[in-house]
Amino acid sequence: MIEITHENFEREVLKSDKLVVVDFWAPWCMPCKMMTPTVEKLAEELKGKVSVSKCNVDDSPDLATDLSVLNIPTLVLFKAGEEVARMVGVNSKAAIELKIQSFMV
Repeated sequence: MIEITHENFEREVLKSDKLVVVDFWAPWCMPCKMMTPTVEKLAEELKGKVSVSKCNVDDSPDLATDLSVLNIPTLVLFKAGEEVARMVGVNSKAAIELKIQSFMV
């Protein structure tokens, strides 16, 4: 999984030819820790089809601010350089898969 920062955001997210899921999280956030195994499993299962990455909001606060990420965990989906969906809080793997599938057309 790629760690997204302000420096690589344009290249890895905005210019990607795949659907991109960015998990905004922090190491001190318990709900984020609950989501980590789910996000890692999705990254493994969707490898080659969807780019799943993480952004530590403590390391990249400007990026979180630019994207109006107010709560964590937040999953933001990007397609063709545009935000297409956002999921805030702890979500089930099935719910996240359903959201991703709706943009893989």
